[in-house]
Amino acid sequence: MSIREKLERIMLAITFAEAGDHDSAREFLKEEKRPRTSKRVSRRRPRPELRAPSAKR
Repeated sequence: MSIREKLERIMLAITFAEAGDHDSAREFLKEEKRPRTSKRVSRRRPRPELRAPSAKR
């Protein structure tokens, strides 16, 4: 869900809550649960150590 969609849902919930329909407002704020497809695995190489040219070891 994009930030825009999230803000739209929040604004809808605010509107319904101000009108007194609190149950509908809560429904708009419920998060949809997305199933995880897989766990992220990082297979990157280690980064080289960077030093300033004037720095001595």
